[in-house]
This record gives sequence, structure tokens and C-alpha cells, in this order.
Amino acid sequence: MITSTTSEDAAMSKPLVLVAEDDPSVRATLDQLLRFEGYRVLQASDGARALELLDRQRPDLAVVDVVMPNVDGLSLCRLLRARGDRLPILVLTARHQIGDRVAGLDAGADDYLAKPFATAELLARLRALLRRTAPSEEPELLSAGDLTLDPATREAKRAGRLLDLTKTEFDLLELLLRNQRVVLSRAQIYEHIWGFDFDTDSRSLDVYIGYLRRKTEEGGALRVIQTVRNVGYTVKAP
Repeated sequence: MITSTTSEDAAMSKPLVLVAEDDPSVRATLDQLLRFEGYRVLQASDGARALELLDRQRPDLAVVDVVMPNVDGLSLCRLLRARGDRLPILVLTARHQIGDRVAGLDAGADDYLAKPFATAELLARLRALLRRTAPSEEPELLSAGDLTLDPATREAKRAGRLLDLTKTEFDLLELLLRNQRVVLSRAQIYEHIWGFDFDTDSRSLDVYIGYLRRKTEEGGALRVIQTVRNVGYTVKAP
């Protein structure tokens, strides 16, 4: 009995992954791969089924296809984030356009992988997601003057006022605050936020910096996100 209980406890300690994929062959392949690598797996054939499973069980992370019937992958991300669910999500898609990748991240996905993908890369990204979302031993609060950001609760405030940030805006602000007074180049920011193969000639970064400045400087608050000409961006307390 002791051996059985120990074995069951060990099995339940393995990370639980929700796989939402409408293609039966891809779903079966992912199930087999993840189980072989020591994960437990929940399977859903579409976003609606995934939501049903999430009401009953709490996975450690989710692998979600974008194009699915009933509730697609991006809608699933938006629904979860709208109700405050911070479940780590890796989005899979056959689309390779940068605009599609940005749409996935803005919908609330934590990472993005285009099909076809190497299994080694998929597994590495899942391990990275689990590391990033593992609870820290001590609460951490990032700040610059009266601007504060709590990575655990995903809340950012300016002078006590809660800022309504998208996932990408939050991630960008967190990156800058973690490297306060260090000038991050555009290439460094693109690699961290959008991926190493993102087109660094894109204007996406400038657009998001503009969004953040409008939200953090509302009401005449002093600027904390500074531009270093021909280099990149940094955060400095006013």
C-alpha cells in the first residue's frame, strides 16, 4: 500500500499539460510525446472543450492550436485572461506572419511556436514556461519612483492608480523595470518580447512604447520610460 501511494504521489507531481488541438493526429502525437517526456496530459478537440476541462481540472500549462472550431485558440486565450486566469499558454499555429504572432501574444499567449516545429524546441519552450511561472520564494515588487509592478499578480500601478495593460505592454514594462537604468537595445527587447527571429525593422516596439507612455503618464505624470537615441530604451525614476 505504501509503495502504491508513493507511486501515485510521484505521478501526480508531474506537470499537467492541456493540449487543445482539433487535428486528431497532431493531438495524438503531442499526447504521446509529452507522456514520454514525463508530463500528464489532458486532451481537448477545440476551445469549448478546453474550457469545460479547465472548469474541472487545473493544468500547469496549455498548448493551444490557433485554428479550432467552436472556440479558436486566440479566443480561448482572451477568455481566460478576461476572467483573470494566468494559465501559461503556448500557442501553435501554421501561420508564419509576424502580425499573426503579435496577435497571439496580445491575445494573452505566453509563447508562440509555428508549425512545423522541432520537438526539442517545443519541449524546451514548455520547460521555460514552467520555470517562468514557478512561484518565487519571496514576493517581488519592481518599482521606479511611484511606478510599481508586481509580477506575481500581474498588476502595475502609477501613484496607486492601476494601469490597464495588455500582456505585451506588461511584459515590456517588466523587462524595462528589471533592467532599470540599463539601456536595452532594440534588438535585445525584440528578442526577449517577440522572439529572436522577429523583424527588428518593425515599428511594433515604438508603438508599444507609445502605448506604455500614454498609460504611465496619464494625468501629467512625469516620464519614466526614456529613449536613448540610436540605442534603445531604459527606465529611470523621475
